[in-house]
Amino acid sequence: MTTRAEEAVTIRGERRQQAADLGLAMVVLVVVGTAISANVGSAGAEPPVAAYGFGLLLSGLMFVRRRWPVATLVVTAAALLVYYLLSYPPVGLAVPVAAALYSAAEQGKLRWAVGTAVALLVISTTARTAHGDDPAYLYGFELATSVGLMAAVIALGDTVRSRRGWRAELDKQARAARAEREREAARRVGEERLRIARDLHDLLGHTISVISLHTDVAREALRDDPDAAERSLAVVRDACGDVVAELRASLRALREPPLADQGRLAPVPGLGRLDELARPAREAGLEVGVSVRGTPVPLPAVADATAYRVVQEALVNVLKHAEAHRVEIELAYGEEALVVRVADDGKGGPGEGKGGFDDGKGAPGEGEGLDGGWGIMGMRERVGLLGGTLRVSSRPSEGFEVEARVPYGDRT
Repeated sequence: MTTRAEEAVTIRGERRQQAADLGLAMVVLVVVGTAISANVGSAGAEPPVAAYGFGLLLSGLMFVRRRWPVATLVVTAAALLVYYLLSYPPVGLAVPVAAALYSAAEQGKLRWAVGTAVALLVISTTARTAHGDDPAYLYGFELATSVGLMAAVIALGDTVRSRRGWRAELDKQARAARAEREREAARRVGEERLRIARDLHDLLGHTISVISLHTDVAREALRDDPDAAERSLAVVRDACGDVVAELRASLRALREPPLADQGRLAPVPGLGRLDELARPAREAGLEVGVSVRGTPVPLPAVADATAYRVVQEALVNVLKHAEAHRVEIELAYGEEALVVRVADDGKGGPGEGKGGFDDGKGAPGEGEGLDGGWGIMGMRERVGLLGGTLRVSSRPSEGFEVEARVPYGDRT
């Protein structure tokens, strides 16, 4: 569907073409009419009125030259031959046919233009030679002049066509580039929305689990152990503060340009905050062990954040569903990837011997430990974007185990 701006441009283009056709028709009429009125070679004789009719015909053809360029050229050439057969006053050869030659070349009919020009020159030169015209004048002046003029108008028409095609190709490339930029922008917006959705899911899931757990602890310890209740409420307060800060950062990311006010955005979480992440679970009575194998290496920000979110989501599942007493977090640094393993000693999932809820489909409806499927799906998407893999396994009474392989990627 065209817009009003495009329609206005089209209308202006059509009007310019009509004005150009009208101007060219007037030029042809004036040139041919002047040549007929001059009646060179028959001084004092009145030119026949019918001769002017050929001038009107040639000028009228300029209004249809764009739609039928070949027909315009053929009719022009035939009219000239008939004109001279009737012995009307000489009007030359190249000038009356120049506009038709230009139009044919401009519309991409270069072979027709060249062929018609050659045919007219051969017929005219042969006839005039047989008629006894002065060879020196005919070949030395008039033929050279006609060839030069015809070649010039054909070359001009072809140049205009080539330039128009070049501009059209540039416009096409510009439109394609604009469409590609729009697609890329839409893709980036979609990716950013998905990233924010994952972050919010991980953040809210973890924080709400901590708040729920410590609220229960505070309620049970309120009378018997006020200090423990106070500590739990302090954890709830800190968790609320953290989630408010990250929600504000997410809202700024949605409202502001990507590069605007970066200094005010919250830092991307990473494994450096692992102890902070595990602290609420420890204070709720869950034993959390952290072990490191291999030589730790600096991780790219995206890999560091991905590993952090995997541990965060795994702890959410442990706190919400596992009924576990202990959870082990293991970081194994290899040559090309970090392997993150989170295992608990909780009740595990249904189905003896089921060793891999790998796709996040089907199994979430059966086991409680998969957080309705969204948590596993989010972890899998995060790890998959880096080219890594995720494995989630469970056995009844043996707890859940989450293992993610997070490639380092480019650490330069």
